[in-house]
Amino acid sequence: MKKFITASFALAAIFFSLTSLAQRKAGQAGGQAAKSISKPSAATSNRSAAPASNTNRNLNSGNSSSKRDNLGADKKSVNKSGNNNLSGNKVNIDNSKKNVNVNIDNSKDVKINNNRVVNNSVRSNSYRPYTRPPYRHGGFVYFSYRPYFYHPYTPFFWGPVWHPWGFFVAALATTAIIVSIENAQYHYDQGVWYQPYNGGYQVVSAPVGGTITTLPPNAQTVVVNETVNNYYYGGDFYEKTEKGYSVVPATAGTIVPHLPEGGKEVKVGDQTYVQFGEIFYQPIQVEGKNMYEIVEVKKEDIK
Repeated sequence: MKKFITASFALAAIFFSLTSLAQRKAGQAGGQAAKSISKPSAATSNRSAAPASNTNRNLNSGNSSSKRDNLGADKKSVNKSGNNNLSGNKVNIDNSKKNVNVNIDNSKDVKINNNRVVNNSVRSNSYRPYTRPPYRHGGFVYFSYRPYFYHPYTPFFWGPVWHPWGFFVAALATTAIIVSIENAQYHYDQGVWYQPYNGGYQVVSAPVGGTITTLPPNAQTVVVNETVNNYYYGGDFYEKTEKGYSVVPATAGTIVPHLPEGGKEVKVGDQTYVQFGEIFYQPIQVEGKNMYEIVEVKKEDIK
């Protein structure tokens, strides 16, 4: 009996030992399982953090694009301001050359001032009575010697040294001379008259009374009447005097082959004239050639 009890206790001790050993192994396995589970969790956390870094990169790239856009905008603004400076005609001038009007790009360095000075006066032609009835419209009478013949107004250019009224240059050629008329100062060079304007010089119509010693190149003789001829160049008229050639007002009835830039076609009733200030040019045709006649305009007397 004692042997049996002793054997039973021995078996029980072995059982408990095996049980505790199994529990320890299970605990170790559980720890390993926990470790294996925590590792994927960390990896998952790292992977989920990756979009955050991508977001930062996207934000940076957005900032870069924004900077590029801003730079582009700045460049655009610079280009625009550059065009404004070009219209100021203070660029593209080679100061190493005496004639600074050379190398001026008319498409960029030209500024047209609509308030340009225009010789508005028309003098009557007292030596030639009108043989045709005048054209009447709107309370005004339009006198001319030749019949009206419409043709489109096409501005004419007198060569590379000529500039239309309103043309602006930053500096003048060394060949320009100063002409003073009634306390007003003008500059003259090769058939073109200038006045100081906005830090440079602006082309104006020739001032009446201005006298030069030599006619501009390619000046044309135009008949005023049987005893008087004028010389026409660039929309201006000159007359021979003791001191040279003086600028005179346009004379009614004078016929010119070309008109400069700066005029506008105006509709007067059924007829279309080209107007420069207060001067009206009537389109005509002489021996099959399109020309213009200076019209004398008077206010109609209503009795």
